[in-house]
Amino acid sequence: MTKREALRQAQAELAAAGIADAYTDARLLLMQTGEMNSSQLLLSENETLKPQVYARYRAAILRRREHVPLQYITGEQEFMGLPFFVSPAVLIPRQDTEHLVEAAMPYCKGKRVLDLCTGSGCIILSLAKLCKPCLAVGTDISQEALSIAKKNAKALSVEAEFVQSDLFENVVGRYDVIISNPPYIRTDEISTLMPEVRDYEPHMALDGDADGLCFYRRIVAKAGEHLTEGGMLFFEIGAEQAGEVVSYLEENGFGEIFVKKDYAGLDRVVYGRLMDKQ
Repeated sequence: MTKREALRQAQAELAAAGIADAYTDARLLLMQTGEMNSSQLLLSENETLKPQVYARYRAAILRRREHVPLQYITGEQEFMGLPFFVSPAVLIPRQDTEHLVEAAMPYCKGKRVLDLCTGSGCIILSLAKLCKPCLAVGTDISQEALSIAKKNAKALSVEAEFVQSDLFENVVGRYDVIISNPPYIRTDEISTLMPEVRDYEPHMALDGDADGLCFYRRIVAKAGEHLTEGGMLFFEIGAEQAGEVVSYLEENGFGEIFVKKDYAGLDRVVYGRLMDKQ
């Protein structure tokens, strides 16, 4: 079977399984399993696939037919122009979260930065790579997630510390910037998510309790104990959560509060400055 024939067959199977970007996914998986780039595939699409490559490709397509996320099959995802390893132990980095990183970047150079719920480490490692803070620390309750974050730090040649911690539980010292993309989906909404998310991404990193706001309340309540005076707190939020999160910040001594929208015009980031040291 030629590469073109294998690609067409895979595209048809993925489309029949309800995969929205069937052609793109089939093509990317062929490139990955065949260890070739886009140009190499284009120039060799009439060549016969080697049996071992075809076997790997078919295994990958069968997984994608079951709605296993493409990134868990390839093991990688780009974020802020940087490559990150991913596994089912961590959320897949998303473009929406780049708005969070971009909002924090002007405040991080030469500063002490703490990332809560770090997952793959995409937030803290992007900031460490692009902004050169004097200290970069990521925490997560999951040791498996921290293993992925450490692997990404090594691959990116970034110096960062990672601590297993339930939010601030094992955090010591004060930071100039605290940043977090915490779980913020309501528990009763988890079952309605697309199967790639609902069935494969870690629920621990998705579930924000009954109202989706549990982690914001917990973080804001303790943030003052771990921020320097005038320190900044940054959150990614769900599109309808800005009002509540802004209120939590105001009630806990934060001012200069801003809400940043994403490219779809939806509220995506809330951040503010600690005005009254807690």
